[in-house]
Amino acid sequence: MLWFSLVLAVTLLYFTLRDLDWHLFWRTIRSGQYEIILLTVPLASLGYFIRAVRWSVLVRAEAKVPILSVFWANMVGYLGNAYLPARAGELLRAAFLGREKGLGTSFVLATALSERVLDAVALVVIGAVALLSGGLLSPALANAARLMAMAGVLALAAILLAPFQERLFLRIIDRVPLPKTVSSKIAEQTSRFLVGMRSLQSVRRLLVFVSLTAAVWLADGLGTVIGVRIISQSLQLRQALVLLAALGLSSAVPSTPGYIGVYQFVAVTVLMPYGFSRGEALAYILIAQVLNYLVVTFWGLLGLWRLNLSRGSRGSPASN
Repeated sequence: MLWFSLVLAVTLLYFTLRDLDWHLFWRTIRSGQYEIILLTVPLASLGYFIRAVRWSVLVRAEAKVPILSVFWANMVGYLGNAYLPARAGELLRAAFLGREKGLGTSFVLATALSERVLDAVALVVIGAVALLSGGLLSPALANAARLMAMAGVLALAAILLAPFQERLFLRIIDRVPLPKTVSSKIAEQTSRFLVGMRSLQSVRRLLVFVSLTAAVWLADGLGTVIGVRIISQSLQLRQALVLLAALGLSSAVPSTPGYIGVYQFVAVTVLMPYGFSRGEALAYILIAQVLNYLVVTFWGLLGLWRLNLSRGSRGSPASN
């Protein structure tokens, strides 16, 4: 998998950098209006906090967990995803929060998996709706976007109904002609996912989760609209959401830490039809990635310190 990720990154970087006007690229980087960071960094931090609140909606179905504990664990997870391969941060955030509150890593990991799957479905719907709202698509692309939106809505309905059909899913998996170790692994992951999804069987909890998902992508969309002004460019909110949806869905592709190659290729592909030159699109996504790394590193390291401090105080003689 590592070799595949490296080959993919190199291939996508080749196509991204081919025919790049390096002079324009470096001029764009040097002339950036970096004072705008004072607006984008707080918005990015707000987006991560809303994500933590959203995750807590699933976790708190099992036990009352302080929002800040969920936030610190979530940021440790994003820190792991930024610097470690194979999205190891998902395991990190589940392990930290599971041990912190005695919920059990398996349940917390189930909620984390459910959150990621629901987020991917939401991105499909958001991206399709944002594309359709532009009104400038060819008939073929418009039909494809409508199919994406319908598929996303149907997938969401299927996901919400899935916990009621666990026995059926496990029976189907058992009958598929696969090696026993593979089918057992698939069955285990399916059961884990369904455990997390049961948290949303409450209508109230589901509505809160959906509302927070909308808030997450609204904050990120506004951050992107403001962020592109660093390179003296502009995007409408719907265009920013198309970019975010493409970047979010591309993160599911096996890639190197930081999505090197993948994000650059996606950003150039999406932004050039919106009037960006190749150099401007590449400059923007690199600036955005560096800023995101700084935000994630700051909050992630602070989260590690806070969670370790909390664990140490519980284990000290004074606390016993």
